[in-house]
Amino acid sequence: MPLGQGYPRQDCAIARALELVGDRWTLLVLRDCFFGVHRFADLVARLDVPRAVLTDRLARLVEAGLLVPDGRSYRVTEAAWPLWPALRALAAFGEQAQAESGGSVRRFAHAGCGTDTTADGWCPTCRIVPPPPDLVVRAVGGPGRRDDAVSVALREPHRLLTPLP
Repeated sequence: MPLGQGYPRQDCAIARALELVGDRWTLLVLRDCFFGVHRFADLVARLDVPRAVLTDRLARLVEAGLLVPDGRSYRVTEAAWPLWPALRALAAFGEQAQAESGGSVRRFAHAGCGTDTTADGWCPTCRIVPPPPDLVVRAVGGPGRRDDAVSVALREPHRLLTPLP
């Protein structure tokens, strides 16, 4: 029996957010788009997601104004920026298990000063929470589990939202 997608009887902002981003794959699509993975083919290859599922998730995110299509690419809109702290919090939650299994984790630095941000996104040097375009992401730890071109490119430090080659 397929799961429903709505929570019509819930008077709750979390339920409204889950209606938009609570489907399987949606948060991973957003994560990769924040990381600069922007081409449809690269998203399919990196996520191992069925093309039809990715097409559906991208269409919903575009309809909600969180992504904008650009040919065969997708860019994160400023309307999606408030989701970044939630994605970062989920990553922080999963980092312990990820590191224990030999995988890499991501660290985020404030581009303005180079200081690593805390798990909740705070720059201790500048005493601000930098927005996504002002963050540099880098992989730390294990070699990673994937060796496709996008995953290899993601091992190099780069600014969030900057399209990968």
